Amino acid sequence: MITKQIEKNELTKGMHTTINTLGALKAAEYKPKTIKNELRDNLIVALKSGKQIFPQVHGYEQTVIPQLERAILSKHNINLLGLRGQGKTRIARLMLNLLDEYIPVVAGSEMNDDPLNPISRYALDLIKEKGDATPIFWLHRSERFFEKLATPDVTIADLIGDIDPIKAANLKLNYSDERVLHYGMIPRANRCIFIINELPDLQARIQVALFNILEEGDIQIRGFKLRLPLDLQFIFTANPEDYTNRGSIVTPLKDRIGSQILTHYAPDIKTAKQITQQEAEKLETRHCSVYVPELAKDILEQVAFEARSSEYIDAKSGVSARMSITAYENLISTAERRAILNNEQKTTVRFSDLLGMIPSITGKVELVYEGEQEGSSFVAHHLISEAIKTLFLTYFPKIEKLKKQEEDTPYDEVLTWFFEANSFELSDEAAESAYLSALNAIEPLKVLIQKYQPRVASIDMPFLMEFVLWALVEFKQLSKRRTADGLSINDIYDQMIKGL
Repeated sequence: MITKQIEKNELTKGMHTTINTLGALKAAEYKPKTIKNELRDNLIVALKSGKQIFPQVHGYEQTVIPQLERAILSKHNINLLGLRGQGKTRIARLMLNLLDEYIPVVAGSEMNDDPLNPISRYALDLIKEKGDATPIFWLHRSERFFEKLATPDVTIADLIGDIDPIKAANLKLNYSDERVLHYGMIPRANRCIFIINELPDLQARIQVALFNILEEGDIQIRGFKLRLPLDLQFIFTANPEDYTNRGSIVTPLKDRIGSQILTHYAPDIKTAKQITQQEAEKLETRHCSVYVPELAKDILEQVAFEARSSEYIDAKSGVSARMSITAYENLISTAERRAILNNEQKTTVRFSDLLGMIPSITGKVELVYEGEQEGSSFVAHHLISEAIKTLFLTYFPKIEKLKKQEEDTPYDEVLTWFFEANSFELSDEAAESAYLSALNAIEPLKVLIQKYQPRVASIDMPFLMEFVLWALVEFKQLSKRRTADGLSINDIYDQMIKGL
């Protein structure tokens, strides 16, 4: 059967260039299929050949995608349920890859009528008049995608249709004539994939209007009972938060949706990095080349993981993957701006550049009461601090807050250096040479990194040195304070002694 399907696809591949009438289509023995059968048959071929169906979706290989494939094989309408920024719309759009490249349509039909199974009054009358000479055109799969964002102001006329008095007047038709109807988005999406995003935002009475379309395929407009067996693949998306905050999916509608699939965020940092790298804006005209250490990317993604479990952030609202994407773009732009100011052609992301991500964090997290009390800026700094502490333990030995007086730790030499130094400052906009000179002056820090991270590349060394300093601050071994143009890192007792 699979071989026959492949042969059929090859046979129909060139039809769109040679066949342009109904008679020629019949002569070619074209066999029409419903859209759900199209998706199913092409999915089977793809699975057999090992073709990747959702190439730009990461982290769902063992969870969402198998469920989605089972739903397609079952010819179900699908509801993708998950928090914001989990790729629900991306998945729905990629289903276009499972459609046939071209399908025949009656020329001039607003409902994409199948020439061999017409359903609209226009197509039926045209075929009755012209017979095998009825002109057809071939619709590419890229045009078989309709998307509607559900908002409270969406009406039945928008989705299904209404009587058009202007059409009735122009054609001099009575309102009882079917030709006075103006079809909405759903009838016009016949033989297409139709997506309704944020389904719970649709008013309950509008959701009720979808019942018959999902189950029986017929529609009713202003008293016209039309038996239109619409051929549609419905995909809905919804956020669980919507069920309580703004609306809900009415139970009979949920009952008519074949499969509800739960989406989720990236399960680990590696997958999250893949998503961010894929989606981040790649500017071809950057002033200079910017190198981003892998550790910087890890910390950026860890910030999102910390946010999803933070006591300051509403877990029900979620933390979108878009936060990581825009934070990454801001991170690179922070380094680029510094290079522009210093007239440098290349630069490396510094640890202090992470603070440039804060505008991307504050606008994308929904704070609970405790977070509102602290303020969004405090929460953003807190998330970066928690990410540093989490990842530091995967690179270096644990820093004990309390230790015996005679007990040595790996960080003693570094702490002694700061105790003996008057001060240590890093300017946010320092030129590369000044920045490296300041860090390299901390000789015990270089020794520490060479001991515990002997394989670190030389280009990554400055970032790792800063990472250790920031971690020592977070673990209360050193202190830091903002200066006019950067940061000052000092011994933990520095401020106390100055005060005395």
